[in-house]
Amino acid sequence: MANQPITDVPKSVHTLEDLASLSDYSLFDTLNCDPDATETGDDYAPRQVFSGHYVPVKPTPIANPIYIAHSTTFFAELGFDDNLVHTEDFARLFAGDISNVPSPMHRVGWATGYALSIYGTEYIQQCPFGTGNGYGDGRAVSVLEAVIDNKRWEMQLKGGGPTPYCRGGDGRAVLRSSVREFLVQEHMHGLGVPTSRSLCLFVSQSEHVRRPWYSEGSYATNPDMNVSNPVAISTRVAPSFLRVGQLELFARRARVNQHPDALKELEMIVLHVIAREYQNEIDHKLGMAQQVVQLALAFRDRLTTLISHWMRVGYCQGNFNSDNCACGGYTLDYGPFGFVERFDPYYQPWTGGGQHFSFFNQGAAAKTNFDMFCKALQPLLSSTPEALEELNQINLGFASVMQNKMDKMWASKLGLASFDAELFNHLMTLMVQTSVDYTIFFRELSKIPEDISGLSKSFYNAPSDALFEQWALWLQKWRNALNTGQGAQKATQMMERVNPKYTWREWLVVPAYQQASEGDFELVHELQQVLTQPFNEQSNEIESRYYSLKPQVYFDAGGVSHYSCSS
Repeated sequence: MANQPITDVPKSVHTLEDLASLSDYSLFDTLNCDPDATETGDDYAPRQVFSGHYVPVKPTPIANPIYIAHSTTFFAELGFDDNLVHTEDFARLFAGDISNVPSPMHRVGWATGYALSIYGTEYIQQCPFGTGNGYGDGRAVSVLEAVIDNKRWEMQLKGGGPTPYCRGGDGRAVLRSSVREFLVQEHMHGLGVPTSRSLCLFVSQSEHVRRPWYSEGSYATNPDMNVSNPVAISTRVAPSFLRVGQLELFARRARVNQHPDALKELEMIVLHVIAREYQNEIDHKLGMAQQVVQLALAFRDRLTTLISHWMRVGYCQGNFNSDNCACGGYTLDYGPFGFVERFDPYYQPWTGGGQHFSFFNQGAAAKTNFDMFCKALQPLLSSTPEALEELNQINLGFASVMQNKMDKMWASKLGLASFDAELFNHLMTLMVQTSVDYTIFFRELSKIPEDISGLSKSFYNAPSDALFEQWALWLQKWRNALNTGQGAQKATQMMERVNPKYTWREWLVVPAYQQASEGDFELVHELQQVLTQPFNEQSNEIESRYYSLKPQVYFDAGGVSHYSCSS
């Protein structure tokens, strides 16, 4: 069976042959291939895909690739020998050439289609064909599915060349966005946030593409020039890359009976989601209707947990549409993301995102994605009205579950035994009025300061006398409410486990990808070390550089404080 775990796993993967022995393509084995696809995977021109769950595609290798970095942490978790990344076979594969991979690995990858919804509104007109049959992975090509130590992983090349879903694009990712995605996935893992992972990063020494970007010193909202960029391939890894938007695509087809197998294909992909993501949470002996109900319940739990983590660490997914929402309930597709520095409840790094995808509105955006998820499941329950009503009640309960998890998260950040709405609301007002750094503030608060001077490191503006008094009042109330039953030191330790010291600061990442474009990867490696240990005290030198307020010059700077694209 494709989904049976492989138990005979070597303690360490030293060669590509070792990795190949762990390959297990459940997607190929259980889902339908696009009937119009080529056998060879040479399928690069934009076209409509009318049915099937995936399109076989061979990735397009980048020219003259060189190694930049790999995740030593993730390699260790997978049992990969660190030297593997420097072998010719490994480098060839993860720079996009799968033409000679060892058996039983496939010498063709795959891309998948999905539907487009923008904040709950279904769209088809942006598709080149006006039908919605052209949306999907335009530059992401999966090349391997493997079971390693009883865990299933899918490995996907971001920037692996065009697919039938490329909509006229070149299928490439530039070095800038590749460095960002490589670093942030492992940073998020270090923060304890469910996320896809980074395996490795390669860049071409000769292949470039032009992209709109910001000129140096620009404060424009949108890019003001075209820039030549080296192309790169980052390999991202997750249990699956199944998204809410994929379920939507098959549900839309089923609702209008677009082809004879439309409803069956929806059922197949939902069962595949269960097998890939909820193997241990859903009783496979139940009928289809009850499995669907359990799936909705389990996904609601994961999605609400995910958003509470995003809020805890100051992360904002600037474009949280359903095609960027993983069915497995983890962070996926790091496009126009950002982290709050100077606290703003409506922080939004993407100029096209609007307030509905801003920092404090992420719970509402998640609810919209969950609405679309439940809507996609409805055709499978049309003959079981009781199950359909259960699904409706699960959807209606999303807001209260979300609120409960948010309350617990804020209580933990503040070191409280339970959420105190009055104390919290007063704090949010003071944080905005004083312009505090989100990460530094909560880390300094974890030290349980006696007075406002203990928080001053996080202030962008010195508080007025009136604000000073308000802070003093708040601190006193907070200290009285603090959960110090086991002592102040214990309270500090508990708070420091949820409030990181180091966070993503775009102005510190920009020099890393700029230097990388010149062949200097040292700063990328340094950021790796800092960002994968975000809760740890690090050296005085690292603290002085990375635990600091955003310089004024970077506020409103294009490509640092905001961006309109991230390709």
